[in-house]
Amino acid sequence: MGTLGTKPRNYAGAFSFSAVSLSILCAALSLARPVVTTDFAEKTASGVDIMVVMDISLSMKTPDFTDGAQRMDASRDTVREFIKARPNDRIGIVSFAGRPYPEASITLDHQFLLKELEEIRPRIDLDDGTAIGSALNTAGKKLLRYEDTKSRIIVLITDGSSNTGADPIMAAKAVKTVGIKVHTVAIGSEMGRVPSNIQRYPDKEFDTETLRRIADITKGQYYRAQTTGDLNDALNSIDQLETTDRKQKVLSSTYEYHFWLTGAALFFALCYILIHSLASPPAPE
Repeated sequence: MGTLGTKPRNYAGAFSFSAVSLSILCAALSLARPVVTTDFAEKTASGVDIMVVMDISLSMKTPDFTDGAQRMDASRDTVREFIKARPNDRIGIVSFAGRPYPEASITLDHQFLLKELEEIRPRIDLDDGTAIGSALNTAGKKLLRYEDTKSRIIVLITDGSSNTGADPIMAAKAVKTVGIKVHTVAIGSEMGRVPSNIQRYPDKEFDTETLRRIADITKGQYYRAQTTGDLNDALNSIDQLETTDRKQKVLSSTYEYHFWLTGAALFFALCYILIHSLASPPAPE
């Protein structure tokens, strides 16, 4: 029995239905104009530049804190937390024994700074002595790197008296002339006198008067830390004293996807037209 024709476009019809459906779906989504907005904060310096000046003479290995910690370990742990608490400040480190050792220039890259901090420790190959004045001069020069600075600060941590290098009082007066404030922290307990094989004159280990004068001259604060808790309190106090407005610039990035969806709708519409154009028409048997 004859028919008007076969239906060779069965498969074509299936594909064309999918194509037209996808075209309509993409067109509808395109009309909705979908967008994705991404907000991110731009990290900027607060305007407070801080140089941490750390004593690394052999006396810093003395374990005289109440929890048995060495002075160097307690100093390092506390400075680490101080750095983490001030993410928007440029911070650098100078260590010193008989002479200063620049460890890191002031930077916002605190991960680098913390890595350098872990490497700082007393060593027998360092120059003997405690060169507080020279360390202050070195830190002062490092702090003059940027002109956009609102406040320049030195945090001096030491357990001894200056016995070599530049005069610490003259160094304090020099850094004051360029607007640098020095907070001094004397660490170590009265019972933790350094043995004579490390320091020739143990009775002169602590020179609190000089540290007080350095702080007074530069309008800073003097702290005495005989325990790990005292040291934490001292640096927390400095953190509170040296506050500033820490504003972050929030940037928004908006990306529109309707262009892609419009293109997809046109593509599927063309597929639909192409399928019908190439499909064979019904033919008699």
